[in-house]
Amino acid sequence: MNYEKLESEYKEILSAYLNRQSEEALYKGQEFSRRLLAEKVSPEEIISVHKAMLQDLSPEIPDNILHSLDFLLEVMIGYGIAYREHQSLRHRQQEIQTEIEIAVNVQQTLLETKIPETDSVEIGAISVPAKLMSGDYYHFVHSEKDSFSVAIADVIGKGIPAAMCMSMIKYAMDSLPDTRVAPSYVLGNLNRVVEQNVDASMFITMFYGMYDLHKHLFSFSSAGHEPPLYFDAKKNEFYELDARGLVLGIDRLATYQQYEKRIEVDDMVILFSDGVTECRTEEGFIEVDKIIDLIRSYIHLPPQAIVELVYRDLEKIQDFQLRDDFTLIILKRKV
Repeated sequence: MNYEKLESEYKEILSAYLNRQSEEALYKGQEFSRRLLAEKVSPEEIISVHKAMLQDLSPEIPDNILHSLDFLLEVMIGYGIAYREHQSLRHRQQEIQTEIEIAVNVQQTLLETKIPETDSVEIGAISVPAKLMSGDYYHFVHSEKDSFSVAIADVIGKGIPAAMCMSMIKYAMDSLPDTRVAPSYVLGNLNRVVEQNVDASMFITMFYGMYDLHKHLFSFSSAGHEPPLYFDAKKNEFYELDARGLVLGIDRLATYQQYEKRIEVDDMVILFSDGVTECRTEEGFIEVDKIIDLIRSYIHLPPQAIVELVYRDLEKIQDFQLRDDFTLIILKRKV
């Protein structure tokens, strides 16, 4: 749009409004403003044209009105600069948001895992990020040798750095010659990878377990991760499984102790990240006993229903605002 045409159209619209103050003239002004915006005409340019047209239409206009328009022009010059900077920042934010959404999709693809389906063990799993990208990670490996392995890890942190660490852990696990070996061996290898590749300010906790479907023996090791809960169906009791170990990446030479637990019919192993135990209410963090009470209230349901309902209840307790990534897994022996 050239300025001669702009001035002519603006003069016509302004004249119509000064003469009639009609809704139709106001509407034409609004339509004209949209065209000016599309042509990227700045506010100060519009005011300058307005002043010139006003003088042309009303030569007797008082000087103080014209001076006020000069003042408004200076204000709009500053406003225009700030507005353009704001638009530039919004554009950059939109670009960053698009890149983050792409990264989220890539992470979901990289960390995708399939829950094993077996005749003797039923599995439920849920993992919900506090932000777009998760610092939690869980993974299953189903073996043809009548066993499956489960890993759950948590980066002490959130957002993109944590998500990148999780992707590295997944890649390192995939690179192991055989992830269906002893859990202590798996954690030892991952510990060396993390120590060499992760910033010293970041820490990764991890639990790795292998379930023998023939013997119903659960072998496991922990690298500073939350100790699992165990439900003894015969005694109708919950208790923690003893599992200790140094977090990944602290000491390259660290070794990890391996534990074993025989799983009886209807017994459950409950794995979780600290986003479960660190749910916060107005009174403070909830206790493990609260988690146990929730699980017990749904214990008659399948594991997948249990983890989803526990998540729903804990989300409600926090006013639907997760403060940390949330991961909960339940393994239940059926027969």
